[in-house]
Amino acid sequence: MSPAHRPPKFHLLLAGILVAVFLFQSFSASLKKSPVFDEPPHIASGLSYLETHVFRANLQHPPLMKEIGALFLLAAGIHWPKSPIADVLIGGGRAGDRLEWPLGNNIIHDNGADRVMFWARLPFILLGGFLGALIYWWGRELVGSAAALGALFLYALDPTIVAHSALVTMDVGVTAFAVLFLFALWRYLHHPNWQRLVLCGLALGAVLGAKFSAVFMLPAAAVLMAAAVRWPLAPRAAAAAPAEKPVAKVGPNSPCPCGSGKKYKKCHGAGAAPGKDVERSLRQHELIMTANMFLAMCVIAGVVIEALYFFPSNPFLYAIGVAKVNADHVVGYQSYLHGELAHRFTSYFAAAFLLKEPLATIFLSMAGLAILLRGKSTPVMIKLFLLVTPVVFFLATALLADDLGMRYLIPTLPFAHLLGGLALAKLFEKRLVWGRYLAAALCLWVVVEAAGIYPDHLSYFNESACLLESPGMIGWDGGSRCGPMWLDDSNIDWGQGLKQLRAWLDVHAKGRPLHLTYFGYYPPEGYGLQYQNAEPGSLMTEPKPGLYAVSAQFVARLPAMGDVMDPGAGAWLRTPPAAIVGHSFYIFDVR
Repeated sequence: MSPAHRPPKFHLLLAGILVAVFLFQSFSASLKKSPVFDEPPHIASGLSYLETHVFRANLQHPPLMKEIGALFLLAAGIHWPKSPIADVLIGGGRAGDRLEWPLGNNIIHDNGADRVMFWARLPFILLGGFLGALIYWWGRELVGSAAALGALFLYALDPTIVAHSALVTMDVGVTAFAVLFLFALWRYLHHPNWQRLVLCGLALGAVLGAKFSAVFMLPAAAVLMAAAVRWPLAPRAAAAAPAEKPVAKVGPNSPCPCGSGKKYKKCHGAGAAPGKDVERSLRQHELIMTANMFLAMCVIAGVVIEALYFFPSNPFLYAIGVAKVNADHVVGYQSYLHGELAHRFTSYFAAAFLLKEPLATIFLSMAGLAILLRGKSTPVMIKLFLLVTPVVFFLATALLADDLGMRYLIPTLPFAHLLGGLALAKLFEKRLVWGRYLAAALCLWVVVEAAGIYPDHLSYFNESACLLESPGMIGWDGGSRCGPMWLDDSNIDWGQGLKQLRAWLDVHAKGRPLHLTYFGYYPPEGYGLQYQNAEPGSLMTEPKPGLYAVSAQFVARLPAMGDVMDPGAGAWLRTPPAAIVGHSFYIFDVR
């Protein structure tokens, strides 16, 4: 590391503390949460890959993240089961379709839910900590040590990141490998050599093997590499290199510098100015070389992907998986946004970002973006590295992804944190006292909300969710109580609250009959819950007297469905509940 990038020792200490804070939140919160909707199939699929080498389960996601989780399960003595359903799943035939869901439930139940979820989630938590360290490590070179520390602070206390880092899903993992690849590419473009090229290819293979949406890294990387031809990253290194022989002047009869072997006048013509043509030819040559290096990275990444599939007889498994993306989504499913249902909302992901990121983080990110764009002394390539990838991911998500959750935007968040860190550093550097006070107040705001929403980070919403319609519901957890008024699915409730519901019932309603309307896949009986199933449709009218626990998913959607089918149906779910458990179950004591 160059002296310019070497941070003060206390920065390293603070960075270590922030990573530890992140790991504590993620790990301790994960112990309180039941399996979410997508975890059982990923657990089953990963074990099937590693122990049978058959890639048939859950092909709509690439294998890397599932294999990482399965490695830890195998180390803990949890293996692929020997059962008829397991044999059908790996044996071929349409009878095996979607069996990874019930098989995953069986693996979790038979080996103990707490034990399986501990070991399956542990590598994902560690990967989230690694991503935080990586943001700081790379951020020192992009925006300076102080700004990188600010970025790590925003990352470590981001509820969306903390929530999804503790789940056996793809989103934080693909983000970690995407940042790793960009860091490797950054280093390669500074000092190109074959060793760094190979590292880029390996990292690119990892990000492509983590989630299929990572294919959008390819155009982003191509843009960055092409831009580096126009705006080289290391002019100082070039200037410091040993002096070479001066380039001979080019005349009509001189060999053309483009490498064709022809005389200059026979190649590019004697009419043009030789100096400009030399520069143009050299740049074209460099672009060709850059394209070749990009292709070499892709070839290495392709080998990595084939290795993740254990070099199958069918070399097109990855392409088959890409074709299956969203294959398990319900045809005609209507998305939910602010009390309305529609097949698609063009503003969905913009709204999700503005509602589910802390307001202080949003403010700092916007301020950091303005600082970056207005900074005339900031190298163009730093601006491009901070902006190209999140813009590509955001546009691709907004245009192509189903409106199912803020989690699809997680790959954009580290860049928002880096911009926010840039703004924090500027505020703390200000000579005016108000700048430091403002920065301290914003940091305190982030800390308070992180503590207020703990351990229910998945359900976090900022204050703007309540501000216009129900400001009295704003609390230490921001506007999280108003979340069901805006979004559903993994934004508020993904089946994660069964353990907390059981604990609440044992204290507040032990022995009372329970009517349960649950959004999730892992059976509540796995946590000892005794209940009568209340179908969602039965809640469209106010139910009979009794104790009802309703998943936040249905608190959000049912009144919206009522507005479409029968105005007023399900409106009782908008009345104040007797309690909210884990921000995911609404308790109604109907008298």
